[in-house]
Amino acid sequence: MFDRPGTGRPVLRALAAALALGTVAACAAPPQKEMDQAEGAIATARAAGAPQYATAEFSAAEDALRRSHEAVGQRDYRQALNQALDARERAQNAAREAADKKAVARGQAERALTEAELALATAQQRLGSAVAAGPTTGRRAVSTTAAFKTLQETIAAGEKGLQEARSQVQAQRFADALALAAPLTERIRAATRTFDEERAAAPAARGGRHGR
Repeated sequence: MFDRPGTGRPVLRALAAALALGTVAACAAPPQKEMDQAEGAIATARAAGAPQYATAEFSAAEDALRRSHEAVGQRDYRQALNQALDARERAQNAAREAADKKAVARGQAERALTEAELALATAQQRLGSAVAAGPTTGRRAVSTTAAFKTLQETIAAGEKGLQEARSQVQAQRFADALALAAPLTERIRAATRTFDEERAAAPAARGGRHGR
């Protein structure tokens, strides 16, 4: 019923040999499935905007896949497998990082657009109110002042700039939209302040002249 001493060793050696053969067989062919998965993960990351929003991790994924192909050319299939797995993991990380950063960039661009729209609406309201009020006694028509003309031109440029910024958001080029909208807001606000200051100062100047 009991094995004689030493009879178990051949069995163990046979099992070890079988495991070794299995390991060799697993690395005896290119890891095509894993390489395909890595390529798919890289394509997904690229579509998610990883080249722009997760540049380092995306480049590392591409480099790992390139090394995997090189290892296949050298018939080092174990190395090819390791590199393919690394490429897939890095590409997945890049896709997640890109999604997070892209959401932040979208939020920043949309807030900048909202601020520019509000600044433009305020400028248009100031301009409309001044025209509707008309000139007062001893005061030249507001439409002839330099500040009025500057604000009018700034509003026209602002409308055009906002349209372009909206197009950039729709195209998911959020950094470009932000670069357009943020300075646009500052220009509109500055022109509006100058216009308000000129209108506020005009009656005081007129009153001073009457007093002399």
